[in-house]
Amino acid sequence: MTDKKDLSERDICTKFVMPALEQAGWDMQRQVREEVSFNDGRIYVKGNLSVRGKCKRADFILYYKPNIPVAVIEVKDNKHAVMAGIQQGLDYAVILDIPTVFSSNGDGFYEHDRTAADGTIERKIQLHEFPTPEQLWERYKHYKGITTPEAERISAQDYFFDGTDRSPRYYQQIAINRTVEAIANGQQRILLTMATGTGKTYTAFQIIHRLWKAGAKKRILFLADRNALIDQTRRGDFRHFKDKMTVIKHKKIDKSYEIYLALYQGLTNYDEDNDAYREFSENFFDLIVIDECHRGSASGDSAWREILDYFSTATHIGLILKVETSPRMEVSCCCARQIG
Repeated sequence: MTDKKDLSERDICTKFVMPALEQAGWDMQRQVREEVSFNDGRIYVKGNLSVRGKCKRADFILYYKPNIPVAVIEVKDNKHAVMAGIQQGLDYAVILDIPTVFSSNGDGFYEHDRTAADGTIERKIQLHEFPTPEQLWERYKHYKGITTPEAERISAQDYFFDGTDRSPRYYQQIAINRTVEAIANGQQRILLTMATGTGKTYTAFQIIHRLWKAGAKKRILFLADRNALIDQTRRGDFRHFKDKMTVIKHKKIDKSYEIYLALYQGLTNYDEDNDAYREFSENFFDLIVIDECHRGSASGDSAWREILDYFSTATHIGLILKVETSPRMEVSCCCARQIG
């Protein structure tokens, strides 16, 4: 019989960790991902030379539903202590916005609860004591401040999948989840700051689609200030809205759609009596997404800003293009926070 200390880290995963997850009721196909590389590594540049740092890869990430992660597991071989992987797991949990971390060497699990909901932050548990999906979901809700059945229903709404293997990058996932959860909890003004090329339109689409499918937001306006942005959005991810979506052109208003794409210029004539947006009632839209909101609508005296003031009862999500880089860009390129 092979001594457990002679087993590799991968053997520990296969022989001890995975059976414990199955016994606890985890769906190994839909709720468990192994060896998840979520970051290719930071690029370091010196002169004309560049090198990529080490990628970040978690041994296991557990999901209550696809793209809603609730726990990280780091595994070491049995020559290490059961808690040897906890710091590495915590580093990943902070980046991925996950409340619970486990470390294992095959003898059991060492658990770190970032919520400390029951007053206990760390504890050692046996293999057969691993929490169920519902138990970790309850902890996730506490971590995110999800306290009502309605907020839970909206926060747990499925992502859109187009039948391919495309899925959000880790920072898009964080931005989408935080935004949906904030709106589910009643927040009315959201600001998303995203670096160039990080997929803000795809992120906006997933946010809108989840809120729309959940019935939390039924009529949505996507605003931009350039035709190229509207055309790109319509032909890209937003095409999945199909006949529920329209582009407002020539200031002609049709109130039979649910998703509207529009230019600021297409809604206003700079004349209060003739502004096209006033053909809608003030509470017609319950969600407005403003692309590159640092441009036309940022100024308090802007004529375009009047559109947002008119639809003030709607939830507003502003998308801001972050041009400059920072040492923490890989972590902070997407964030949700309240607009004052």
